[in-house]
Amino acid sequence: MIIKGLAIVFIALSGGLAVGSGFVAFLTVLGIIPRLAQISKTVDKVVWYEAAIILGTIAGIYGSLRDPILGLPAFFLILLGLAGGIFVGMIAGALAEVLNVIPILAKRLNMDGEIIILLMAVVLGKIAGSLFQWLYFIHQ
Repeated sequence: MIIKGLAIVFIALSGGLAVGSGFVAFLTVLGIIPRLAQISKTVDKVVWYEAAIILGTIAGIYGSLRDPILGLPAFFLILLGLAGGIFVGMIAGALAEVLNVIPILAKRLNMDGEIIILLMAVVLGKIAGSLFQWLYFIHQ
């Protein structure tokens, strides 16, 4: 029984180290956090971005291991969801900016002068997909 428990701990620790190392390499090599700070003109707040990622990771780990019940009113849950969505959107935007996805896509679609149309299509598609997922899969 002890050997089985130690094997589970070893496998979980190895998997966590592998995923964590990949995540840190992803953020470091692409320079996501500095680019996010540069785009949002908050370079002096880079330490806060890093702290938010660390605390968010720890909270995510705790939430996945313990399945906590927060018992918060719906208003606070809406604010938490909004904050999480904004952060994920900004990270995705910084990643797209670092990799120059939008200009490359615009050139491939022959839309060099109409990047705003391409951006609005991406934004409206994301909104429609989120609403569809929320209304169809969550509230069935």
